[in-house]
Amino acid sequence: MIVSCGEALIDFVPQPAAGRGTAFAGFPGGSPFNVAIAVGRLGQPAAFFGGLSNDFFGDALRRALGESNVDVTLTQAAERPTTLAFVSLDGGNARYAFFDENTAGRMLTEADLPALPKTVAALHFGSLSLAGEPCGSTFEALMRRERNDRVISLDLNVRPTLIHNREGYLARIDRLVAMADIVKLSEEDLAWVTPGASFEALAERYQTLGARVVILTKGGDGALAAARGLKVSVPAVAVKVADTIGAGDTFTGATLVWLARQEKLTKAAIAALDRGDLTALLQFAAKAAAITVSRPGADPPWLREIP
Repeated sequence: MIVSCGEALIDFVPQPAAGRGTAFAGFPGGSPFNVAIAVGRLGQPAAFFGGLSNDFFGDALRRALGESNVDVTLTQAAERPTTLAFVSLDGGNARYAFFDENTAGRMLTEADLPALPKTVAALHFGSLSLAGEPCGSTFEALMRRERNDRVISLDLNVRPTLIHNREGYLARIDRLVAMADIVKLSEEDLAWVTPGASFEALAERYQTLGARVVILTKGGDGALAAARGLKVSVPAVAVKVADTIGAGDTFTGATLVWLARQEKLTKAAIAALDRGDLTALLQFAAKAAAITVSRPGADPPWLREIP
């Protein structure tokens, strides 16, 4: 089983509206939430751990997880509001405004951490849930507790508008990278974390800290992976882009699914991935992400849709 840990929220996406102003339609989302959805739809046992409100938005999130074959028994119910994200699209690229104070996900503490069943092979972490408190410390504690027994996946997915202590956040990222087997970041993440630095330089530093595989997604320019002195790249799959919401999350979920399908979702197997493995992994993840960007909102593909 692959457990995705972090925020679940409602994305409010702009829609055509008559007259003045902008209309928004709400859809279940959140980066780790989307990863869980992708894993479930791509045919692997999936679960989600995070705080879910008892409000009607929380009900919608639980329902969306269940419809995509994601186990919700690890989630923590709370009488707090659901995190909301309003999305602005510029040429299909998404920008976000988050409303996350005192929410069900934000206020998770270490007392809320569940015992994990032995069937859990991997844990995934990332995005805004690592920037807020107390949830950021809570997820860091979970990673520290489980790092020796499970594969750890980390997607930086930096949300700069929520980061009020840059140095403290970067120190946390370094601690998390040191515990992770797979680290993924986007070009935007790279530019924010190390302005002006190359992917190769950051990948080398992250591998020195402890990461086994470091992946960079480049949107329409494809993806790169660095591991054990290897550097592999694949092109993006050409599609008509509706928007980029959930593309990186789908890529991450598909990465974990490929490893599981190849019986390589173990620390030892990830450390031993060769050039052919990395190429096939990136190609599968790129195909899945291309389907997501071809339709509005975070809507990862089902396994039957992957050519």
